[in-house]
Amino acid sequence: MRKQFLVFLFRWVLNSFGLWLFVQLFGTGYSDNEINRGFGVFLFAGLIFSVVNAILKPVVVILSLPAILLTLGLFTLVVNGLMVYISLKLAPNLHMTFWFSILTGIVLSLINYIVSSFLENRREALREDKV
Repeated sequence: MRKQFLVFLFRWVLNSFGLWLFVQLFGTGYSDNEINRGFGVFLFAGLIFSVVNAILKPVVVILSLPAILLTLGLFTLVVNGLMVYISLKLAPNLHMTFWFSILTGIVLSLINYIVSSFLENRREALREDKV
């Protein structure tokens, strides 16, 4: 349980950093006064994104399964962008267009994939050392 919580915290921080980076690059409606408030806004947005990904994304993927199959998986990019868009709509004072949300979703899913692969490889290496 403790390891799962640490993985969640690690992904939360990485998602927050990714959101911060992409809102700085592509965001609209984020004023300079908000930037001075610090990284806390993005930590909250990253938490919202992590919760939305954990709860809402599986439901949306199942409902959009015909479109995912029809496009040979490319529609998952739209689903990832939709998760980012919903998260930023729920977060206060952060705005991004839907198309930039899709781009952000692509990068954040790559980050999460790399983190998952790294953690899985590390877990298997630890198992092999114990045996």
